[in-house]
Amino acid sequence: MSNKPEGPEKGKDFIRTIIDKDNETGVYGGRVHTRFPPEPNGYLHIGHAKSICLNFGVARDYQGKCNLRFDDTNPVKEDVEYVDSIREDVHWLGFDWDANFYASDYFEKLYFIAELFIKMGKAYVDHQSADEIRANRGTLKEPGVPSPHRDRTVDENLALFRAMRAGDMKDGECVLRAKIDMTAANVVMRDPTLYRIKHADHHRTGAAWCIYPMYDFTHGLSDAIEGVTHSLCTLEFENNRPLYDWCVDTLMEGLRQPELFGENAAIYNELAALPGFNQRPRQYEFARLNITGTVLSKRKLIQLVKEGHVSGWDDPRMPTICGFRRRGYTPESIRDFCERIGIAKSDSTVEFALLEHCLRQDLNDRAPRYLGVLDPVKLVIENYPEDQTDEFDMPLHPEEESFGHRVVPFSKELWIEREDFMIDPPKKFFRLGPGREVRLRFAYYVTCTGYETDPDGKVTLIRASYDPETKGGWSKDGRKVKGTLHWVSAKHGVKAEVRNYGNLFTTENPNAVEEGKTFLDYLNPDSLEVLDTCWVEPALAEMKPGTNFQFERMGYYCADSRDHKPGGRLVFNRTATLRDTWAKIQKKGDN
Repeated sequence: MSNKPEGPEKGKDFIRTIIDKDNETGVYGGRVHTRFPPEPNGYLHIGHAKSICLNFGVARDYQGKCNLRFDDTNPVKEDVEYVDSIREDVHWLGFDWDANFYASDYFEKLYFIAELFIKMGKAYVDHQSADEIRANRGTLKEPGVPSPHRDRTVDENLALFRAMRAGDMKDGECVLRAKIDMTAANVVMRDPTLYRIKHADHHRTGAAWCIYPMYDFTHGLSDAIEGVTHSLCTLEFENNRPLYDWCVDTLMEGLRQPELFGENAAIYNELAALPGFNQRPRQYEFARLNITGTVLSKRKLIQLVKEGHVSGWDDPRMPTICGFRRRGYTPESIRDFCERIGIAKSDSTVEFALLEHCLRQDLNDRAPRYLGVLDPVKLVIENYPEDQTDEFDMPLHPEEESFGHRVVPFSKELWIEREDFMIDPPKKFFRLGPGREVRLRFAYYVTCTGYETDPDGKVTLIRASYDPETKGGWSKDGRKVKGTLHWVSAKHGVKAEVRNYGNLFTTENPNAVEEGKTFLDYLNPDSLEVLDTCWVEPALAEMKPGTNFQFERMGYYCADSRDHKPGGRLVFNRTATLRDTWAKIQKKGDN
């Protein structure tokens, strides 16, 4: 296998620099093996996308492997729903795993390893309560206090641990702890818990177990079992790295004492043959993604869903991957965003506008164009024949001829945007007003001849005349008009519901709250605008759910993946406005 990455060299991050050096020195014999290890207790968000792109991208660049592993060690919070959603999200982002594992695949091995630690004098059963263990752990300035059960004999600990597995003890009655150092500067290393009792069914193993390994015990050992070479984690796991290493190093020490295995020679042989126990995986931490205008805490996202502040995990205002997908974001735009922000060692916050910029860049190239009137007012062309229908051939993309064309019908009565007409327009308003002439896109020039209002002064109808010599939107006499309006034939248009999504929060940082408030106090009451009187051109009637497109002059949209029914109820979600905030930020920064 080649040591050279296949991916682009530009902007190489510190992770890939480390891997290059490892390959040059032959640390892992040229192997590069990563993993993406989510806990199946929630839906993935945009921060996870960064980790997915890194782990799978590194494996791709170095012709290596990347596993998808579910660290499913807590049966109370985990569910098959989350497993399925995570698999779908990884695939949607454009990646595939070399193997799909679960920490629960290793429950029997992990239990055996825990017994081995007891035999080595490296673990003991502690009957202190959780509160007592927490109080006796000490502080950053004070050492911990050893448990009164710390010096139990190997035989006593083995008997108690086996009784835990047999179901002879209640939840919380005792735990298995590592015997490390109660004076360690890193509090994590002060005899951390390895196993706890939970009489709860597991989503994969059912009622087979009533004790479950802790995440910190399981994580590093699972990496080693799978032969992972580079364990890539976010910075919050940096303090836990010594514990992951201790677990693997202690097992490697135990593997040098085959007499401890007794009748379990088969497990000994299996573990001893694994590459991860000959050359320990190395963990490297990178900065997690922080992005303006939203929250990425799993606890807060769960709260938003459970308390009904959003319609579900895939609400298009949520920063979940499935929420972005339903809103109309493309996997290409998210991958581009992750590549642009790069991989660093220190935390920083990224502008949400950059993500939208990546989206617009992608949709500008791939989104076909259609006509849709979102806030309609009727325009009647008085001199247009009642029984006449014109059909105009319009390109689906202004720059890409390969997209093809569609035929759009035109009739005497049209829908136009209410904001495109003013009774008393100011000087720089170039759209329609009394006596003004404008172009109807790809159709004709029309001049406003009158209008009607309701008792409140709201315009209910606009009257106009058209110039039949301007068919196609151009005049033979060379006269020019400054305004071009989009339109939909009232006779042929199809009614649709349009959902304009905005920011879920009213502040740039909903994690930084004023005293006495929570992040929920910053929810934006105007984050969703539902327009149910919209009219769209007939070509959209059969659009498939999830399809991206642009409503000309209005923004980028997609057919909703849940509620949109081709040939029936049409529901379109606004993915992004046409205005590019990030481009303006960059331009301002250059000046």
